Amino acid sequence: MSSSVCWRSCITPDVSSAAAHSPYLIGVLEGEGIGPDIVPASLQVLEAVAQITGDVFTIEHGGAIGRDAERVHGVPLSEEVAAFCEGVFAQNGAILAGAGGGRFVYDLRRQFDMFCKFSPLVSSRTLAGAGCLKPEHREGLDLVIVRENTGGIYQGAWTLDEPTPDDRSASHSFAYSAQQVTRILEVAARLAQQRRGELAVIHKEAGLPSVSTLWKLCGDPVADAYGIAVRYVDIDLAAYQLIQHPRSFDVIVTPNLFGDIMSDVGAVLVGSRGLTFSGNFTPEGHGVYQTNHGAAYDLVGKDVGNPVGQILSLAMLLRESFGLLYAASLIEAAVEQVWKDGWRTADLAEPNCQTIGTRHLTDLITEAVPRVHQQFRPHDPLAATG
Repeated sequence: MSSSVCWRSCITPDVSSAAAHSPYLIGVLEGEGIGPDIVPASLQVLEAVAQITGDVFTIEHGGAIGRDAERVHGVPLSEEVAAFCEGVFAQNGAILAGAGGGRFVYDLRRQFDMFCKFSPLVSSRTLAGAGCLKPEHREGLDLVIVRENTGGIYQGAWTLDEPTPDDRSASHSFAYSAQQVTRILEVAARLAQQRRGELAVIHKEAGLPSVSTLWKLCGDPVADAYGIAVRYVDIDLAAYQLIQHPRSFDVIVTPNLFGDIMSDVGAVLVGSRGLTFSGNFTPEGHGVYQTNHGAAYDLVGKDVGNPVGQILSLAMLLRESFGLLYAASLIEAAVEQVWKDGWRTADLAEPNCQTIGTRHLTDLITEAVPRVHQQFRPHDPLAATG
């Protein structure tokens, strides 16, 4: 499902110097809404993988985040949780996070300068009939959205004036610096070098003329320096082309808001938002891994949510932060095997497949881990890395 190449190395050439070693530390923020249902599902799968690979993991749990934290601490990212994350990073660990409401993710990214977000969109042939698109339209899809996280409109300044009910006004301002733009473009360019050598930069030329001009002024020299082809696409056309001609993209780099839009639109291509996931990184390569869907408060306690996006975010964590390629591949293969066996959650329901709940699907993925391990060839190069 994902490349065996660790994208985290695209952030800085020195990121490998801070490599983690066993026991591997994973800090867990279960979050709210559906988080307490699907984050433990990921840890259940991790336990099965560890029994196969022999890797040793230390799991530490942090406090409440999002709206739950606001009720206790008055803010979505408490000092307690921020200190917890800082401690995990100091030990070369990584964070597995469930959904947090309010401004939790924006505050977390600003607090730790998590400027880079990788969101892969990779289709599964097994799920060709799931979702609303024709199977042949999604076949062979494999692209990455690289999102700038710490600038743009989500990190701007805003006011709401309410002198009277009939005289309300709101304002929101934001800015990008050349340094912010260049550093995310360089990450995307390094990733493009590893892939097809093509980079699509998303902007809005007429709607945001100054910001779009800055991204072009920074983008052209970066593309020249890294020897890649670059094109600039307006967000409205890009969203259309992502669905209409998805294989025309390979690496996409976006400002903050546009990356949010493109990732959510792209979920249609993989069949469900419940399958989407991402990693957010600091300049030093410290990572927080999460799904790309929200807290899904309407699904809480119903045993119907899809845990796969969270489980795949764990696989991404193992690959990117710890270099455990085989462990990550075991998880991805186990998910694929369960789909091949005809099991689905409701969001991926298909004819001739059986629809089951969160816990049942998690159990089946867990049970599939040793089975797919037996199927891997002993001389598989991934099997030697872990």
